Amino acid sequence: MRLHLMLESSTPSSVEANSARAVLASNLIRLRREKGWSQEILAFEAGLHRTFVAHVERQVRNISLDNLERLAKALSVHIHELLLPPN
Repeated sequence: MRLHLMLESSTPSSVEANSARAVLASNLIRLRREKGWSQEILAFEAGLHRTFVAHVERQVRNISLDNLERLAKALSVHIHELLLPPN
């Protein structure tokens, strides 16, 4: 339980810049902005809560594969594209 709470409450400064969480956050922000969407619109399209999207983008929330799939589908990309580091 303690480990779970530590992971959930980690801040962006404690997450490595090339971690999966950081790459995901960067890709979500980029793809969302390319569509001209707010976090609220992305959340609606994915069937998630806006604060959940905000937490994922701020790298303070660990995401399940199911929710990763929902975000990818909403953004019309393959799941693996959300985890590809930038060139």
